[in-house]
Amino acid sequence: MTDVAENTLPAADPAETPAVERTLVLVKPDGVRRGLSGEVLRRIEAKGYGLAAVQLVTATPELLEAHYAEHVGKPFYQPLVDFMLSGPTLAVVAEGQDVIKGFRSLAGATNPTEAAPGTIRGDLGRDWGVKVQQNIVHGSDSPESAAREIGLWFPGL
Repeated sequence: MTDVAENTLPAADPAETPAVERTLVLVKPDGVRRGLSGEVLRRIEAKGYGLAAVQLVTATPELLEAHYAEHVGKPFYQPLVDFMLSGPTLAVVAEGQDVIKGFRSLAGATNPTEAAPGTIRGDLGRDWGVKVQQNIVHGSDSPESAAREIGLWFPGL
């Protein structure tokens, strides 16, 4: 892996340096099972973002209930949890300026069939015709959700 500082230009004035943001990226069980974790990490680093933490995790029902709290009770909730329990997940904390928006753009549309070529989901995903979309990655959608999700998946960070 490369050091982000070597691949980016420093601001002319340290006071002008934008704040570094963090996001949670998950390579879901389908991505791990298909051997795509390295490709996802490569794309994150190629974009110039840093990797603050990376770990292979076997999620628990309790972790997933906390992560997907807003979906508890919805019809797709249990199939989603079952999918996320189907194998290990690579949990990543990526960091950089506007990394939340940047990674979501890099990931592409949620539906891999609609995701643009050049995105992770557009290049590597497809609709498998199963109950839950297996779309390879998750990325936090706001600074608030990033902080909450990072706290769940990396409690010591």
